[in-house]
Amino acid sequence: MNPHRGRSLSTVAVLTALAVGGVAGCGAPATPAPAAGGAATDAPAPTDTAPDPTDASPSATATAPDPCALVSRQEAQRLAGTPLNAGNPVRDTCTYTGPVSGPTAQVEVFVGDGAKKYLDIERDLGHPLRPLAGIGDEAYAEDDAVFVGKSGTWVSIRLVRLNDPAQNRKPLEELARTVAGRF
Repeated sequence: MNPHRGRSLSTVAVLTALAVGGVAGCGAPATPAPAAGGAATDAPAPTDTAPDPTDASPSATATAPDPCALVSRQEAQRLAGTPLNAGNPVRDTCTYTGPVSGPTAQVEVFVGDGAKKYLDIERDLGHPLRPLAGIGDEAYAEDDAVFVGKSGTWVSIRLVRLNDPAQNRKPLEELARTVAGRF
C-alpha cells in the first residue's frame, strides 16, 4: 500500500475544488428584459463598459505558457512509463490520463496561479519539499510533483502512479529542468 495515497487523494480533492470554484464564477451575460410592450426588440442590448472581473486580463493570458506545450504527450508518457491519452487542456491546466484498461497513470500540468496555489497547499500541509538547484528561479520537488518558478510564473507537474515514489524522483526532476527552459 502506498503511504502517500491518502495525501495524493486529498491534494486531488483540493485542486478539484479550486478548479470548480474558478469555473463557477463564469457564465453568459444576462438576457435583456423585454421592451415595455412585453415583446423583445431587435435593437442591440446596451453594452456594459465596465470590465467583467471574472475575465482574465489579455496580458496575463497572453504571457502564460500553454501547459500542453510545456509537457508534450510523449514526455508525459515517458514520465508515466505507459501510454497516455492526448492532453486535455482546461484553462491553465493540461491532463494526460491513462487508458481505462490501465495501468493507472496520469500527468497533470498546472501553469500560473493554480501551480503556485498547489505549492502553497503542499507547504501548508507540511509535506516535505526538496529544493531543486539550477532549475528556474526557484524549484521544489516532492514524491509525486515538481514546482518551478521562473520570471514570476509558476508551473507544477504532478504524476499519479501506483508505484514507489522514489522511482519517479529523477524523471520528475529531469522534466522540471526541461520545462524550465521552455518559459
